[in-house]
Amino acid sequence: MPEVVEYVLRTPAGGVRRYDHEALCDLLKITDYSRVIFEQGAGREAIVRVYPANPLLAMREISVADLLMDAGGRITLGTYYDGSRLGFRLFDPRTGNAQRGAVFGTTGAGKSRLVQALLVACKRSGIVVHLADLKRGQSVPEAAGQVATRVTTQYETILMLRGLVAEAERRMTVYAEMGRSGFVIGDPDPLVYAIIDEANRLLEKDAPHRDEAALLIKELGRTGRSVGVGIIIAAQAAHLDELGGSDTLRGMLKEGEVILLRWSSAMMQQLVGDGLVPRGEALQPIPKIIGEVRRVRRYNETAPTAEEDPNSQGMLYHLTGRRPTSMARTYLVGSIAACTGYDPLILALYGGKTPPGTPIDLDAYMTAKERAAGRQVGAGGAPATAPAVDELTMVEPEFDAATMSTAQRILAALPPAGMTELELLAVLDADGGRVVRRGTLRTTVSTMRGQGDLARPDGTARIVPAPHT
Repeated sequence: MPEVVEYVLRTPAGGVRRYDHEALCDLLKITDYSRVIFEQGAGREAIVRVYPANPLLAMREISVADLLMDAGGRITLGTYYDGSRLGFRLFDPRTGNAQRGAVFGTTGAGKSRLVQALLVACKRSGIVVHLADLKRGQSVPEAAGQVATRVTTQYETILMLRGLVAEAERRMTVYAEMGRSGFVIGDPDPLVYAIIDEANRLLEKDAPHRDEAALLIKELGRTGRSVGVGIIIAAQAAHLDELGGSDTLRGMLKEGEVILLRWSSAMMQQLVGDGLVPRGEALQPIPKIIGEVRRVRRYNETAPTAEEDPNSQGMLYHLTGRRPTSMARTYLVGSIAACTGYDPLILALYGGKTPPGTPIDLDAYMTAKERAAGRQVGAGGAPATAPAVDELTMVEPEFDAATMSTAQRILAALPPAGMTELELLAVLDADGGRVVRRGTLRTTVSTMRGQGDLARPDGTARIVPAPHT
């Protein structure tokens, strides 16, 4: 039976600064790059292991026991390539803090299955969850009835986040009166999480509630953890700047739980630049197809069928764990084959008990202007019969400057004939939104012209919408 071959390498002081995985495999004459694992240790040592087959290829099914929070506040999501446990912390009993977490990955990388595992873990561990599934409820459909609050639109997500920020503020006041600086589960409040799947839809450029969503998420990440209100987002993104602005998540992620599934090169550069991946470290790429051999096929060879190729769904790096550059993989969550309805294996993981907690009263967090405009939400966070936002076209049915970006307010204010700068400033000053200074207006207008949203000056002093708007 083939054995694992291990090479122990001496490295320069500070470790290997540049690492080319393909070149290493070529040196070892290994055509299946996924069989070779490179890992730097402490001091001046690195290890290269060559496996007979990718060690993360065969994974067992996840169990309820894996997902019960232990005394250290962790659950088990899977395993590293060497068989050690892949833990994920939901609560830190030493500090009394809820966690801030993020799961990033490209389409098909396994985000939604990982979110299902987190949702099951919370329910089984008595943690209250308020869930936003922004793929119209399709990402984690089995979660219906398994969480305290479930919303599926961007507007309802904003209401849910407003409610959670209000709860965090209430707890801060109560705990201060008690003389308590930390959080104790169940005394008197439960541990609570907001989980937002497909968060990129809420935070991407031109999303209708982007600015407020970024502000609320940042506020929860900053103040919620010390009072037992945590937040986890799962998102597709090529760059952190796409998620509500460049500084929205940086501080939140550096001390939270960050999982990176199959990624884009731009996202990797951002994570390295922000210090989430140690400088000088290199992550082995996660291929879409495990065991893919990159070589030229001879003219008389038959190409293998794609259906027979094992997918890398669930392979990841736990960037804020103890082994940020060691490849790991989640256990199997749910059925391998597609189901025609709810996945019975996932439903079995949730169990039949009522989920902990009570729904957030979303109506209570509507502004007077939203209520007057006829905004609607379903009971307990269920989808409204008349959606407030057409999320397919991102059209707002009601002008609400308080939740709009400066660029959106400008486009809403401009008539076809345009306005002078002074006229536009006057309109923005009266629309109910944040104060816009002249310098901010000029910078925003310049950016919008560069993006094609506004017409270029034609010799007049008027600001005019672009023809396509």
